[in-house]
Amino acid sequence: MSSLANKISWFVFGFLATGVAFYPVGYLLATEKINLLQSKSDALLADSYWQTGFYAHIVFGGIALLVGWSQFSSKLRAKRLKLHKTLGKIYVVSVILSGLGALYIAYFATGGLIPSLGFYGLGLVWLATTLGAYLAIRKGNLRQHRILMIYSYAGCFGAVTLRIWLPLLTLAFGEFIIAYKIVAWLAWVPNLIVAYFIIKRNVKPALA
Repeated sequence: MSSLANKISWFVFGFLATGVAFYPVGYLLATEKINLLQSKSDALLADSYWQTGFYAHIVFGGIALLVGWSQFSSKLRAKRLKLHKTLGKIYVVSVILSGLGALYIAYFATGGLIPSLGFYGLGLVWLATTLGAYLAIRKGNLRQHRILMIYSYAGCFGAVTLRIWLPLLTLAFGEFIIAYKIVAWLAWVPNLIVAYFIIKRNVKPALA
């Protein structure tokens, strides 16, 4: 890939991540039901446990999305290693809080069992890869850390791909619920497949 193509790809990657990272602000400022909340019952929206899980998920998920993309900058790692480590710690803490919130609210996912399992699976993968990456770097295993962080952010980036796929699927099927059942899986499973090929291309094999 040419240098120009790399720069364009990096810009689009960062632009999308940053844009969706601020998506939770709309929920925080809303005075009435908006977007996904329109499909929730008043009783659920009034439940303090659900509220805690939901807002922890979207707020800390936004933070993880915002700081996470910069971690893939080789220039940042080379010139500002301390900043890279600090942002990494913020990312890990944010993932833990957002991921735990995601596991709780997944049970109440709009559309029933299929989207619930999809979002629950994403939460587990996101938490497992992130904690694995943290433990790997603590042990000095840079290669394993890099691999798991790529998978972790692929899961995190599901927040972006969900918002790309959902309107397209809703338009294609003419029904939100069908689209939501599909996007609960489509938002992140292909991301992991893409991550696999990125790792295969860019992460050198371990020395024998």
